[in-house]
Order: sequence, then structure tokens, then C-alpha cells
Amino acid sequence: NLVPENDVKVLAESEGKVAEVRVEEGDRVAKGEILAQLDQGDAEITLKKAQVKASNTRLNFARAGKVLAENLMSREQYEKIATENEVAREEEAEAAWRPEKTTIGAPFSGHLTERMIRAGQHIRPGDVLFSVADFDPLIARIYLPEKDVLGLTEGRGVRITLKANETTQVKGRIRQISPVVDPATGTVKVTVEAVTPPPELRPGAFVSLAIVRETHPKALLVPREAILWEMQDSYLFIVDGAVARRRPVSLGLEEEGQVEVVRGLVAGDQVIVAGQGGLKDGASVKVLPSAQASDSRVSRKPQARG
Repeated sequence: NLVPENDVKVLAESEGKVAEVRVEEGDRVAKGEILAQLDQGDAEITLKKAQVKASNTRLNFARAGKVLAENLMSREQYEKIATENEVAREEEAEAAWRPEKTTIGAPFSGHLTERMIRAGQHIRPGDVLFSVADFDPLIARIYLPEKDVLGLTEGRGVRITLKANETTQVKGRIRQISPVVDPATGTVKVTVEAVTPPPELRPGAFVSLAIVRETHPKALLVPREAILWEMQDSYLFIVDGAVARRRPVSLGLEEEGQVEVVRGLVAGDQVIVAGQGGLKDGASVKVLPSAQASDSRVSRKPQARG
């Protein structure tokens, strides 16, 4: 799956009633943009109460200092008043902080992917309010056997194909290769990043990834369906005049239904791609005109393994 690298839940930091919701799912938001506003009435009342209490304790603390200096108060009574003054100051500071937390802002620029609240709803600290995701970059985390990671380097090209529409292919690159092997699975995490993905490549989309490990220029290719197997040996049939000839072949790279033949064929050989399972070496065959028109001849094309 392709996922946004930055995808967070926006949580409530203050209790209150939702006065206004300013965004909807799918909206593009900027960092700091107001997503919702809580009713500030309770916060303002709490602040005024805290300010009155703090003012009174400050006066009591100042008077207590003078009384203590005249030895008319015990040290224990003075410490109690001092503690009450300190607690009132902390409560005032906390109350002053609450109105700021009634404004819910976007943590970064991105898209609003989910809205969990509505106007009039009462929320508490820790409630999930929104989901915000930055679609650039989109990444996929894959886990490869340790042996398959050998030789891979960061920056290597990756072909990303959308499973819902395989005509949609996007360039990607290996961004990170984990420096450790998971001892439980024997795999290494590889992070792949899509480069300038098109709009139809949405977060969460299923994709297939093809990592180019090596390239063989002018590779000799045949359709994969032409290959037959006998134990560990591979072979195919070619048309030699009016008969079929069995040819043992050595295979190389494979990609998109095409297989590289390293030994056993030359360019231009006509390969049988249908019905060859019942043939024997030397069997008579007749090439039909429709088959002659099809692309059954061995060709040379650039070939790379995914």
C-alpha cells in the first residue's frame, strides 16, 4: 500500500463544546489553519475565577510576610499561605492557557482525510477530532529477504504500478534501506518513495513494485508461454520447415511475460507458442496464415528484471 509519510490524528487538548467546524473531508489545509473552534465561554469564566483567586492569595502572601517579620505568625502558617499562593499562580497560568486550546489548528499543510466531530458536540482532552495527511511524499514499506537486498542502493529506480489500473505506472526510488535484519522474519525493510505521483494515485492504493536489479541490452526474448519444463531443464519448439524441433534453452531475466533466452536460439527463429505441450521432436506441423501474422518470432529488445 502507498501511504502518506506524514499522517496524524489531531486530538483535543481542552474540554468544551464545538462551536464551529470550518473544514470538510478532502479539503486542502495550510499549517496553522483553523479547523474548528470550541466555545470559549467556559474557558473565559474559568480564567476569571483563577485570576480572582490568584489576586487574593497574592495579597494574603504579602501580608503574611509582614506578619512573619514581626514574629506574629508561625513559620508553619507562613509556609501554608506561601503554598496556597503558588498553587493559585499555577491555576491562573493553566486557565490562561485554556482559551488558546479552544482553537484547533492544522499541524502541517496537507489534506483533511477524516472529520470525527460536528458542531454542538462536547469533547474532552484526548478525543480524536481530525486526521490530516500530507500526500507528498507517498511511500511504500516493503520487506525483502536479506539476500534480495544485497546490491540494492538508495536512489535506485522503482516502477510503481497501480493494481486498480495497471496502465497507470509511476516512477519511484528506493529512499531508505534498513541497516538491520529482522531476526524473526529474516527480512529487511525497504522504503520506496513515489516520484511526482499523479492525482489518481491515492493514499492507501494497492500497488505492485518492480525494482530494477540489472539490465541486459539487446536481450533475446520469447513469450513465457512458449517455455516448457522437464525436471530442471527448459526447452521449447521451433518451426523448422514443416516439422517441429525441440530446442533446449538456457534462460535469463524475465519481465512482463517475456523471458530472456541466453543459449539455444537465434534472432528470427519461429517459436511455437500454442499447442506445443503435445508435440514431439520431428512432428509435422503446418503454420496457418493467421499464426504467421502473429508476433511469434524471437526478437531482441532491452530487457530488465523487476
